[in-house]
Amino acid sequence: MAKKPIEPFDLSRIRQTSLSARKSKVSLTTLAAPYAKGASFKDLLDSLPDVLAARDFKSVVDAICEARRHGRHFVWAMGAHSIKCGLSPVICDLIRRGIITAVALNGAGMIHDFELAFMGKTSEDVGSQLDSGEFGMAKETADFLNGAAIAAANSNEGLGLTVGKRIINQKLPYADKSILATCAQEQIPATLHVSIGTDIVHMHPSADGAAIGKSSFLDFRLLTSVVAQLSGGVFFHVGSTVILPEVFLKAFAIAQNTGANPTNFTTVNVDFIQHYRPTQNVLRRPTASGRGKSYAITGHFEIMLPLFAAAIIEKLT
Repeated sequence: MAKKPIEPFDLSRIRQTSLSARKSKVSLTTLAAPYAKGASFKDLLDSLPDVLAARDFKSVVDAICEARRHGRHFVWAMGAHSIKCGLSPVICDLIRRGIITAVALNGAGMIHDFELAFMGKTSEDVGSQLDSGEFGMAKETADFLNGAAIAAANSNEGLGLTVGKRIINQKLPYADKSILATCAQEQIPATLHVSIGTDIVHMHPSADGAAIGKSSFLDFRLLTSVVAQLSGGVFFHVGSTVILPEVFLKAFAIAQNTGANPTNFTTVNVDFIQHYRPTQNVLRRPTASGRGKSYAITGHFEIMLPLFAAAIIEKLT
C-alpha cells in the first residue's frame, strides 16, 4: 500500500491575534534605567529592571522591611560559608540596627565565628593540614567551644547564648566581629544546630557529646519558639545544604502540630546552587496551601548579601 506523502503545514489556516490585545511580560515600566555616574545606591536599586531575579530581589527586600515595620521576625539562618566570605561585619550591623531578630547557625558557623573573634582569622587549608595529620587540631578552638558546651549544659542554657556571652566576658580581641557575641549583646536569640561528628571540635578529648547534644537541643527548642511566631515575618536562609533546612522543617512541623499555624510569612533561600532540601524544606513545603511566599535567589554570598543588607537599610531606615 502506497504511503501518502506528508505535506508542509498550510500556515494560511492559523488564527492571528492583535499584538495590542496580547498580554506581555515585559513593558516600558519594567525596563532598566542606565546608570548615571555619581548616582546613589538607592538610584541604582530603582534602576533595576522589574523582571525575574531583580523583581524577586526587590520583593524580598520589601517583605523584610514590611515585617520589621510591623514588629515581625526577620530570622537569618546560615551555614558557615557566609562567615568565610568575610560577611560577619555586615550581619552584625543588621543585628545592631534591630533588623535581624534571630540567628541560626550550624556547628561550623560557631567555629568560624569564634576563631575570628579570638584570632582575627579562620578557615584552615584542609588538604595540607590533613596530609600532616593536623587538620582540625587547634587546641584553643576545641577548648573554648567544648568548654562552652559543658557550661551551657550545666546551666541549662542554649549553646549559642553561652558561646556569645563567653566571647564577650573573656574580652576576645575581635569580639565586635562575632555574630554570636553581637546577638548576646543585643539580646536576640542565637541558636546553634550541631550534628555530632561534623565539626573539628568533636575530635578533641575535651568534647562532651552529652553536653553538646543537650545545649544544641535547647537551641532547637528556642528556634522552634521563634518559628512558631513567624506569621508576617521572614525566614532568610543562606547556604546550609542539609542541616538548617531539616531543622527549620521540624521546627515548623512542631508549630503546626501545637496550633501556632504561622501564616503570611516569607521564606528565602540564597545560594550558589539551589539544592533539594532548601528548595523543599525552606521554600516549598512550609509555604504550601497559601501559607506564605517563597523566593530562590542564586548568586555569590560575598556579592548578594551586602546588596541585600544595603537595600534593606536604604528602604527601612
